Amino acid sequence: MSPAADVGAEVGTELPAQSFPVTRASLVRYAGASGDFNPIHWNERFALEVGLPNVIAHGMFTMAEAVRVVTDWLGDPGRLESYSVRFTRPVPVPDDDTGTVIEVTGKVTELLDEGRAKVMLTATHEGQKILGNAVAIVRLA
Repeated sequence: MSPAADVGAEVGTELPAQSFPVTRASLVRYAGASGDFNPIHWNERFALEVGLPNVIAHGMFTMAEAVRVVTDWLGDPGRLESYSVRFTRPVPVPDDDTGTVIEVTGKVTELLDEGRAKVMLTATHEGQKILGNAVAIVRLA
């Protein structure tokens, strides 16, 4: 039985919060996997020249890390039917051994037809929202 079924998902159900570390090494690995070698994700000099506070995490990397809260809760990523976000703030990643952290919480906000639910995610970095209107539609069973 999946974790979602175990908790008896209903409106107001809170998903277990998670923290996701992000380092420059994470960004290099993601760039290699995705093919996104934009220098704002690895070259600090370039990122500063274009007005960013530092090298920033890829938006799709941030989006993928955030949805892990949902897929871990479901126990089966195949039960994620749709997922959308709006990027509201970049995630600067310092050039050190620690990097930074993305914090993510989720809550069931609506039960839909056919055993589905709407989950709203809140993703923050240093206390500020980095994703807006992050919505996942999932199959509960």
